Amino acid sequence: MATLDESLASFLKSHAPNNASSETDAVKASQALFPAISYTDAEKTEISQWLITSTHLASTAEDAAKSAERLSTLNTHLSSRTTLLGAKPSVADIAVYQKLSPVVSKWSPDERTGEQGYHHIVRHLDFVQNSPVFALKLEDKVDVDLDNVIFKIKPIDAKAEKERKKKEKEAAAAAATASGATPSTLTADQAPESKKGKAKAKDKVQAAGEAVASAVTGNAGGGPPEGAPTKKKEKKEKQPKPPKAAPVEKPLSPSLIDLRVGHILKATTHPNADSLFVSTIACGDPPGTDNTSEYEGQIVRTVCSGLNGLIPLEEMQNRKIIAVCNLKPVTMRGVKSCAMVLAASPRVAEGEDNHKGPVELVNPPADSKAGDRVFFEGWEGEPEGVLNPKKKIWESVQPGFTTTDDLEVGFDVEAVPQLSGEGSDKKTGVGKLKTAAGICTVSTLKGATVR
Repeated sequence: MATLDESLASFLKSHAPNNASSETDAVKASQALFPAISYTDAEKTEISQWLITSTHLASTAEDAAKSAERLSTLNTHLSSRTTLLGAKPSVADIAVYQKLSPVVSKWSPDERTGEQGYHHIVRHLDFVQNSPVFALKLEDKVDVDLDNVIFKIKPIDAKAEKERKKKEKEAAAAAATASGATPSTLTADQAPESKKGKAKAKDKVQAAGEAVASAVTGNAGGGPPEGAPTKKKEKKEKQPKPPKAAPVEKPLSPSLIDLRVGHILKATTHPNADSLFVSTIACGDPPGTDNTSEYEGQIVRTVCSGLNGLIPLEEMQNRKIIAVCNLKPVTMRGVKSCAMVLAASPRVAEGEDNHKGPVELVNPPADSKAGDRVFFEGWEGEPEGVLNPKKKIWESVQPGFTTTDDLEVGFDVEAVPQLSGEGSDKKTGVGKLKTAAGICTVSTLKGATVR
């Protein structure tokens, strides 16, 4: 788990209640700040991740494009959330406030609420500094003018939208009933004889009922004379549904890959493929997650990996690995594989066999736990739920996965032309693969490819 840096600890000591600054762990600090709130294991991991991300948000060591990308990602994340976790407050919200408040205070009105402005970041910052939920004791707050909004973003109320659609369906059903429509797509002439007979009988009953009603009331209401054709109700014009907002497409980044620490509980040979192992791996998924099952009280994924003959089966037992968790599941010789195990192998020339080995599994830090988020330094962000195979995200960024001379795993931006750029704007450097507990490594392979 992430620890509080000195500046955040000092900020909490001066401005936060409940003596949270005495805690160095992000989750424990959150629990001290908000004792009535309980956090799931996934939320605890997210708190740690956001604490790490917050340290980069206002970094002066990064170029403007990278800073803008981080802010844009944060703004998009907050567009449908009150807090970073959705609704639950945590120390991560205060960390983001502490790092960004000096920056936001210098933003122009256009940067704050212009068409390309960071509306949701400003809203979140104002909520943290004023809400009794956080109860921060601040003498100097960021001046936020709620009336000075240059470009208004129409919020979507999910509950109201659901209610509106429900009323539309009810109105359409009532209009269909009033106009004599039936749920069937058949016309009266096309309907089977049995259905025609039922319809005629229904019409007779309805006509008889109307005749009785007319006799009882004596036609006192001044309605049409007996036997006159009844006037159909006017069918309400169906209002067109508003177009769905196009989903916001995240820019290409290795952060779109859902990398996590996995714990192999057992591994066996594939019953129908000599080159495959079948592993049962805990990846920190909550109960009910798609493509998971339960094994020895833990939520697990079944994973096929082409490592048979490259890594001894005994080395696959009861060990920690790094898993790619948002690839689309594939069935391999009758066994559904729901993740991928990261491994390093030497780079080979085009045309050579890239499966001949040697192969080494990527090792997470010793203190890591199953489900811990794994990310490349400098490329933090929210992963996609499931990668769209048509967009080739994995295929685009994987060439940058490498090992260094120090046997650390990293992302070499120069190996991905879409991200590295050209000329004076060309990006360089290798971002290390790490968890909150440290850096991921391999045993002996230097300059290897990782996949």
